[in-house]
Amino acid sequence: MSDTRRRVKVYTLNEDRQWDDRGTGHVSSSYVERLKGMSLLVRAESDGSLLLESKINPNTAYQKQQDTLIVWSEAENYDLALSFQEKAGCDEIWEKICQVQGKDPSVEVTQDLIESEEEHIEEMPETSPLIDLPTCELNKLEEIADLVTSVLSSPIRREKLALALENEGYIKKLLQLFQVCENLENTEGLHHLYEIIRGILFLNKATLFEVMFSDECIMDVVGCLEYDPSLAQPKRHREFLTKTAKFKEVIPITDSELRQKIHQTYRVQYIQDIILPTPSVFEENFLSTLTSFIFFNKVEIVSMLQEDEKFLSEVFAQLTDEATDDDKRCELVNFFKEFCAFSQTLQPQNRDGMDDLQVRSAATDIFSYLVEFSPSMVREFVMQEAQQSDDDILLINVVIEQMICDTDPELGGAVQLMGLLRTLIDPENMLATANKTEKSEFLNFFYNHCMHVLTAPLLANTAEDKCEKDNYQTAQLLALILELLTFCVEHHTYHIKNYIMNKDLLRRVLVLMNSKHTFLALCALRFMRRIIGLKDEFYNRYITKGNLFEPVINALLDNGTRYNLLNSAVIELFEFIRVEDIKSLIAHIVENFYNALESIEYVQTFKGLKTKYEQEKDRQSQKLNSVPSILRSNRFRRDARALEEDEEMWFNEDEEEEGEAVVPPVEKSKQEDDFPDSYEKFMETKKAKESEDKENLPKRTSAGGFKFTFSHSASPANGANGANSKSVAAQTSPASSNGSSSKNTALSPSVPAPKVRELMWGCPRVTAATACGQQG
Repeated sequence: MSDTRRRVKVYTLNEDRQWDDRGTGHVSSSYVERLKGMSLLVRAESDGSLLLESKINPNTAYQKQQDTLIVWSEAENYDLALSFQEKAGCDEIWEKICQVQGKDPSVEVTQDLIESEEEHIEEMPETSPLIDLPTCELNKLEEIADLVTSVLSSPIRREKLALALENEGYIKKLLQLFQVCENLENTEGLHHLYEIIRGILFLNKATLFEVMFSDECIMDVVGCLEYDPSLAQPKRHREFLTKTAKFKEVIPITDSELRQKIHQTYRVQYIQDIILPTPSVFEENFLSTLTSFIFFNKVEIVSMLQEDEKFLSEVFAQLTDEATDDDKRCELVNFFKEFCAFSQTLQPQNRDGMDDLQVRSAATDIFSYLVEFSPSMVREFVMQEAQQSDDDILLINVVIEQMICDTDPELGGAVQLMGLLRTLIDPENMLATANKTEKSEFLNFFYNHCMHVLTAPLLANTAEDKCEKDNYQTAQLLALILELLTFCVEHHTYHIKNYIMNKDLLRRVLVLMNSKHTFLALCALRFMRRIIGLKDEFYNRYITKGNLFEPVINALLDNGTRYNLLNSAVIELFEFIRVEDIKSLIAHIVENFYNALESIEYVQTFKGLKTKYEQEKDRQSQKLNSVPSILRSNRFRRDARALEEDEEMWFNEDEEEEGEAVVPPVEKSKQEDDFPDSYEKFMETKKAKESEDKENLPKRTSAGGFKFTFSHSASPANGANGANSKSVAAQTSPASSNGSSSKNTALSPSVPAPKVRELMWGCPRVTAATACGQQG
């Protein structure tokens, strides 16, 4: 268990029934001989001293609250709590406690609270289950407040007090006293009533809420909560609710019960969100029933609206009516936004848009609710829509266009929409049934109908091998697009692979390494890093044949001796290649760029690449010399090694062969002919080759250095100036022409790369590699 998972705060309950923080430390469970049993130990984070040593008693009632909190009573009036930094740590300790007590870890309380608390808390016997309430009089308010406050720490006493309040109609009597105190301006009495009503809310009983939130009582409850003793002046919540907050009926509501339920829900939500102070970690559980009360009210409202045959039809009719004025349309859209927020079962009914920012914001929120509740429902809708509509008006393309056209200088709306798009294209929340695979169907749809819209700004801005527009807002937008494309590389396998190769997308992305905005250059580098992190030889061949390390190395050299994020991120990329021993990339880098990189000595990365390259050459040479001559003539049965040789030959062939892409490619760029259209073509080629009984496998042609010009090498400054020339590919010659190290590279499985922290030991300069967001 990691340190962060074991990190806890220790709390004890003091005499005033307040929780005291006893310090932060790390928890463990082990057998303690002195206590004769398994115990919880917490050692201080600061000096290692023992903050807590508590035996896990088989009869103690332990409670797990809010996923990160464990609470128990160790002796009379001595309550303890552990507040964990992470849920995983809480779960682990909870399982240990349940194991000792022989309980299922799915429970939230390990023992019957009534039995355990009666052992430790002095209270009335079972034969007298109710608490005797003081008479409801002005001179008894302090006593009542003390009683209500004192029971909050005991689940049993809370239950008994709630029953007493319910049976005696006590709440209405208290609210009558509130009116008396307010008329008399009895400040002390009003302060006591605040404590009483707040405490009754914390009893967490739905039957009491029904009384308190009725039309007859709710405004007096709000009135009591205005008189917080900690405030110099009482708040004016009732004035806001009755005069400022206006209920707008965009369509007249004729059902009085529905109208009353809407009013009640708004006021109770106001009490929870505005009036009540933010609960502490120990009080959140006290208001769980209040949250449920609001939730079920909302469900009831939605059900009543759906059952009304005319109401929603009238809303949609006015929304789509061209004669509806902008103010009315804004009100209708905001109503629909609230309706969606209440509902968890809505279909996407409307996506009407306007130039009005308020309406657009509301529409975005509506879309957000739908996506967050059921991305599958939205995906099904857009795929059905594609059968009837042109690409330009598809919902997802409209969302992408809104993201691209966001006029906010900080692109707040674009960031929100990008997050929703990522949810929609995330395979983790896609369903697979016996009849269909949502992932396959939706990703085919997305890459055929939507990807070209998403990448259009990026391709347009890099058309001439330079950043056409390099202003801050454009750079932010391109960074957002790159973030989404990087997500695709990690999660979409062959769909994004075909798209990258068909559009030569990585080359276009690496043009952004020239941006004056370092964050955009880092985004471009992160995109390449994710591709290399897959350790996929299809990608590796694409990179080496396209000479796509050149812009990265030029950026490193242009950065000079500056020790910054870009420097660390580039070095981390090459360090990953070295540590993971990606042979084809190592051979390409050493053979084409080592002369320019060997002078970088503040890290051992590049010398390490050269060492790996030479070791592989020696290994292949020894292997060749140890093979008998009869085997060197290739007169032996074909095996996996021969198949790998065939795969590598396929990458080196110049001619184009007929085949159909898995994802139908969009219009190809002029440089695509060197790259595979699809796995399907590859498999056809491979099968054709396997059918031939060749005695001699063709040898790989000299790898040399694939000379693809890039913006750096095309610049006037790139002359034949030896080591000082920016055009790295032009200045260096292959270290070897036989290509032996890359020739014998097997296709590597796509596996996630190691964590950055595991790569960086021994590389003192690469301490900021996470600037490129690398997670391996």
